[in-house]
Amino acid sequence: MKSILKYMAVSMITIFLFAGCAQQPTEEINAAKASVETVMAEGAQKFAAEEAKQLNDVLQSAQDEIKVQDDKIFKNYTKAKELLAKATADAETLKVTVAAKKEEAKNNAAAAQDAAKASIAEAKALLENAPQGKDSQADIAALKADLQGLEDSLVEVQGAVDSEDYNVAIEKSKAITEKSATISDQVKKAMELVAAKKLEKSKKVNKSKKK
Repeated sequence: MKSILKYMAVSMITIFLFAGCAQQPTEEINAAKASVETVMAEGAQKFAAEEAKQLNDVLQSAQDEIKVQDDKIFKNYTKAKELLAKATADAETLKVTVAAKKEEAKNNAAAAQDAAKASIAEAKALLENAPQGKDSQADIAALKADLQGLEDSLVEVQGAVDSEDYNVAIEKSKAITEKSATISDQVKKAMELVAAKKLEKSKKVNKSKKK
């Protein structure tokens, strides 16, 4: 009986010693951190902000759990290892998501950029055919200056694309498109007004001839 109790006591002491000497899962920590850092560097926070936050939260939970266990006499890093494994796996999954969202944003930015260029080209073509006259010279010059400013802004759009700030490029492109369209509308209205005046004048001439 004494030998059994002695054996049990030794076994319990051994278990406590192993539990107390449990080491931090260094390899898992480094792997998780490396995976998270890599996907963040690839633009996770820019192209998948919500998923990036969730990933950081998982990694932080793992680190918090490690700190809790570090302060204990009998340490158990099982939960921390599970969280670290999840962070590593989630980071790998997020890489695929980021790549897809980045490509989508890039394509949307290119489409918006093309639309801005086309809008400027349309406005310039209309201005070339705008009614010329003493009363309209100042207005045409002002509109041409506005268009030149918009054309210069395309450089900023390209800069945003080059730095992968696709949302910024899209916003700038849309603003250029809207302003160019406004200029086109102004020119069209001026042309319609001139055409209407010519038509009215023609009608009056015809009436005079009939008399």
